[in-house]
Amino acid sequence: MTESVIQLPNAGESILDTHERIRRSGEVVPIELPGNVPAWVAVSHRAVTAILDDKVFAKSPAHCPALHDGTIAPDWPLRALTDMDHMLNKDDVEHRRLRQTINKAFTPARIAALEPRIEQIAAELLESFPADGVVDLVEHFTTPLPVRVICELFGVPVDEQPLIKGWTVTIVSTDSTGEQAHAAMRAMIGYFVELLERKRREPGDDLTSALLEANGQNDLTTVELVEMLWLVIVAGHETTVHLLSNAVVVLCAHPDQLATARADDRWRDVVEEMLRYRSSVVAALMRYARHDVNVAGVDIPAGGMVVWTGGVGRDATRYPDADIFDIDRIDRDQLAFGHGPHFCLGAPLARLESRIALSALFNRFPRLTLAIDPADIQYTPQISTIGPIQLPVRLDDA
Repeated sequence: MTESVIQLPNAGESILDTHERIRRSGEVVPIELPGNVPAWVAVSHRAVTAILDDKVFAKSPAHCPALHDGTIAPDWPLRALTDMDHMLNKDDVEHRRLRQTINKAFTPARIAALEPRIEQIAAELLESFPADGVVDLVEHFTTPLPVRVICELFGVPVDEQPLIKGWTVTIVSTDSTGEQAHAAMRAMIGYFVELLERKRREPGDDLTSALLEANGQNDLTTVELVEMLWLVIVAGHETTVHLLSNAVVVLCAHPDQLATARADDRWRDVVEEMLRYRSSVVAALMRYARHDVNVAGVDIPAGGMVVWTGGVGRDATRYPDADIFDIDRIDRDQLAFGHGPHFCLGAPLARLESRIALSALFNRFPRLTLAIDPADIQYTPQISTIGPIQLPVRLDDA
């Protein structure tokens, strides 16, 4: 008797538990996405590396016949992500054309210059905590910090920032219907059209204005600019929100590692090990086989839809003691930010934010503990990213 194909998501089961079952099932595992859409998940380091080969697997949905021939319904909820004509869903020349524009605005120097402002935002949020008691870190720290940073970076006013977060949650949640996801996407796209017009009229010291200036040489359309804003702003906060929350859970479970990080200012090492040990990306969407291909012994037909798991860092064939959280680990060739031409543009910002946030939190509250049993933490109902919905902690001010 063969085991039935794993559904993602699986009703009544945490996404983390589902991915743990997937991880135990092989290197490339067949699954069903919402709506009984067949796909595969690449799990092992060698399988994910193969999936990230742009010569074999494409990002453009044009390579997936099922998205165009009626096999997959027009109201499929994930179409809000797969059908977006943005940089992440482009290949080759078109991808390079878009990427070089955002690269000119999203420079390493600009990201590095954000450090004092990120420190200030972190301090302001921590200052608003009660001196003693229980606080939900998701509501009061791990969500508002990345949202404020990315929105300020792109010139989104403070009073409009909750709109961005609300739309994002609807779009990525598996609890949303296709109609809800598409409505949220339309609203967010409309907002970015208006934001671009504002910045054309009154440029500022922000990335939206810098993007418009950089576009002078590349002649991107308004639609392309809007979709680029959508991609960078959504990706620029959602994954970091969950990375921070997950890190707090893991560090509270490893007090010896936390003590070392505090004593020796090892927060960079904490972030790198978290990216390997528990990436906030559990399923990176989507790639499509350019032709029939065999990956780690599994045949995938041309047009086959493949995702890859952020749990690749727990591949025991690649990482010794893969299930042990160890900030002294030296084998860190993790793939949390991908590989190749589509390597995550926001990796430097995510690393910077996470280092500053965790350092600020645990140095201010060195005896911080979870106010909930880790087994009782409820995680976000999302296919792609994962983190606690709420994270109550007990504070103990230094």
